Amino acid sequence: MSALGAVEAAGTGSVFRALSAEDGEQRPAEIESLCMKCFCSGVTRLLLTRIPFFREVIVSSFTCGSCSWANTEIQAAGRIQERGVRYSLTVSSRQDMDRQVVKTDCATARIPELDFEIPAFSQKGVLTTIEGLIDRAVAGLEQDQPVRRATDQEVASKIDEFIGKLKQLKEVHSPFTFIIDDPSGNSFVENPRAPQKDDALVVTHYRRSPQQAAMLGLQVMGSCSSCVLQFNTNCPECNAPASTNMKLVQIPHFKEVIIMATNCDSCGHRTNEVKSGGAIEPQGTRITLRITDPSDMTRDILKSETCSVEIPELEFELGMGALGGKFTTLEGLLKDIRDLVERNPFSLGDSSTPSRTGKLQEFIGKLQEIIEGKAKAHLILDDPAGNSYLQNVYAPEEDPELRVERYERSFEQNEDLGLNDMKTEGYEAEEASGR
Repeated sequence: MSALGAVEAAGTGSVFRALSAEDGEQRPAEIESLCMKCFCSGVTRLLLTRIPFFREVIVSSFTCGSCSWANTEIQAAGRIQERGVRYSLTVSSRQDMDRQVVKTDCATARIPELDFEIPAFSQKGVLTTIEGLIDRAVAGLEQDQPVRRATDQEVASKIDEFIGKLKQLKEVHSPFTFIIDDPSGNSFVENPRAPQKDDALVVTHYRRSPQQAAMLGLQVMGSCSSCVLQFNTNCPECNAPASTNMKLVQIPHFKEVIIMATNCDSCGHRTNEVKSGGAIEPQGTRITLRITDPSDMTRDILKSETCSVEIPELEFELGMGALGGKFTTLEGLLKDIRDLVERNPFSLGDSSTPSRTGKLQEFIGKLQEIIEGKAKAHLILDDPAGNSYLQNVYAPEEDPELRVERYERSFEQNEDLGLNDMKTEGYEAEEASGR
């Protein structure tokens, strides 16, 4: 049974009451336990205590009255932290050896100068000092030395030599580095000068890797970004059963978007749509690109549903909502505009007139010249919601052909986005008064 589970089983409310520096009346919970050495009954004492400038931990201590075996362990009383933590201490005096250390069972302790490491999950969690950790390591290495001396004298001699080096560290004849790396974020190295800064101690918080999260038994947040989710739907053309694939994509130097694609096996209809993964931005965005080179056609574009497209040289404007949300290239967007114009019902069949058809064909020809890089033009993306994006190929440097402007939305634009009637503060009081 874990220490935390044992405390819960004991049901002793006093164990979990808040502690203070003046609280000297705190008594540990005592639980009868089985000694794993002689298999007689012993006593486990559990105490929830707060380490100053750190957090609460559960200290468990077992003693056996029959064989005198004793053991002390520590567990974090809280949850796994949002980030991992790495403590790097330069030990330069005997006083540093007395610093308190919380080392959880998933933490790794290292001394680079000796190429020495205590791997994760090789020891139980412990509340001790740096000297105590070294003593535990020495005791562990000495445990099987009599057998090694009888079976492999050479290996035993090398281990004896290394034990001697570990013992010399306790005298601190020269500075060395002590490192604790804990992906759970629950280990701790004392700062005797707290709350002031300790120049000898460097504390680094970091994001756990997927491997570290898996080691802790956590579901890796963000792993869905590498997965394609699928759900059943109906084809918008023939209404036959179809499947829609959905994937979360991080656009560099922008934000996350959700890409959805539907393929119909019955009629062959294919469609894709992009939704912004975030909220409406505080300001609208107007992006202007001067198309000067055929390589511009490869730029990535995120056009949200609320974005309008304008090409001044062609006197062309595409309103918001047309073409829906798209994540494509500049060439892909221009080809979609070309296809949209070609499918115009007034340019086909009996509804068409020679003059109107001629103008549309002239427009398509000019648009094709831009796609092929034979003509220069400006492309303007105007998105009141601020959720559209055009790739800066010089990122993180400034793009000389790209201009991004932020602007305050007009009342009409807020009305189109449904923001004028949206109330996010104080509505609870209004509802209560209305009743």
